[in-house]
Amino acid sequence: MLEKLKHWARRIKRDLNVLYLAARDPRTPWYAKALAIGVAAYAFSPIDLIPDFIPILGQIDDLIIVPLGIALAIRLIPPDVMAEHRRAAEE
Repeated sequence: MLEKLKHWARRIKRDLNVLYLAARDPRTPWYAKALAIGVAAYAFSPIDLIPDFIPILGQIDDLIIVPLGIALAIRLIPPDVMAEHRRAAEE
C-alpha cells in the first residue's frame, strides 16, 4: 500500500509539472488554463475551505480537492498537447 501511495504522489508531482507546461502553451484553451491556475493557487494558498487546524478534516480537503482539480484540468487540455508535455516533463 505504501508503494501505491508513493507512485500516486509521484504521478501528481509529474502532472503538476505537465499542467504548468501546458498552461503556457497557446494551444491550451483558456478555461483549462484558468482551472490549472486556480488549482495551483488553492494548493499553495494559506486559505482553505476547511482550515488546517481542524484535525483530519483540514488535511482531507486538500487531499480531495487538489487531485480532483488536477484531473479535471488534464481532461480539459487536448490529448496531443498533454502527450507532448508529458514527454517533456519526463526528460
